[in-house]
Amino acid sequence: MATGSGLDAQIGFGQESTWGTSVTPTRFVEFDSESLKKDVTWQEPKGLRVGVKAKRASRVRQSRIGVTGDVSMDLPTLGAGMLIRNCLGSTTTTTTLISGSAYKQVHVPGDFRGLGLTVQVGRPEPGTGTVKPFTYAGCKVTKWELNIKDNDTPSLKLSFDGRSEATATALATASYLAGTTTYDFSQATVFKLGGTATTASGETTIASGVQVAAIVKDFTLTGTTPFATDRYGLGNAGLKAEQLENGTPTYTGKMTAEFAATELYNLFATNSTVALQLDLVGAVIGATNQTFSIILPAIKIKSAPPNVGGPDIVTMSTDFEVYNDETNPTMQIKIISTESTTV
Repeated sequence: MATGSGLDAQIGFGQESTWGTSVTPTRFVEFDSESLKKDVTWQEPKGLRVGVKAKRASRVRQSRIGVTGDVSMDLPTLGAGMLIRNCLGSTTTTTTLISGSAYKQVHVPGDFRGLGLTVQVGRPEPGTGTVKPFTYAGCKVTKWELNIKDNDTPSLKLSFDGRSEATATALATASYLAGTTTYDFSQATVFKLGGTATTASGETTIASGVQVAAIVKDFTLTGTTPFATDRYGLGNAGLKAEQLENGTPTYTGKMTAEFAATELYNLFATNSTVALQLDLVGAVIGATNQTFSIILPAIKIKSAPPNVGGPDIVTMSTDFEVYNDETNPTMQIKIISTESTTV
């Protein structure tokens, strides 16, 4: 029975074959909140007309149309591949069978040209109980943030810039991948610094990394891709052309940890470059485990002040940035799950 509240809401994503051309969503996820909206530029000519002192409604126009907003969710064990692909501009569209029902997909930064998502939100109308569809086409991820906190569920926040909003497209029937659940903080069992990164057969691994001994309370990884989002121009009927990269993507991170001079502060003080690996290792599937693995071959700690704020344990707010080591991909996110396709 319909409630007319957010309990009936849904969100789905579809990988567009042609950027800006809406498709039916194929991946539905449980989500916490969304703020997607149609952005309009208003043109209000102010020409003088005798006897009229107010702006006339007949002269008001909507000249430019766009879409912006965020979507926040817990990191799912299934269905995240399409989203990660659009966060990084990855070319990965298929998975590799490891064994039994376990499949692997490897995502690294790539080219965003031609890459776009259709995002459809079902918003319940309280007065009628009807879930109204809002379909956003030509969406690119301009910023993403992955958070893993002590005693919390890992979360993913996506910021979008899109081309158009439609309200006449039928609401897709939400269908969730069977067995989908979430990771939790206790599954961050691999958290290493240092070692040597190598890439073979399209996959990066780190040898001889050392498990972090310091107590780390939270870990945040953020990616930002600059896009030209104002490519309108004459003849486009107020709709933007595809957003193209117009700046260097940046990946930054933050950790809140107990003071650890050798492990963290000295890396900052000596301008050291180290590799970082953080793996969320979940349930057993076949001969392996569900895994969400982050490998950063080259990071530099940019700030790590161990300040004393009282009698409690001394902590460090540690900021780092991800760089390219000129040998391996700047970043790799590997997903192992029972998902046999990313779309």
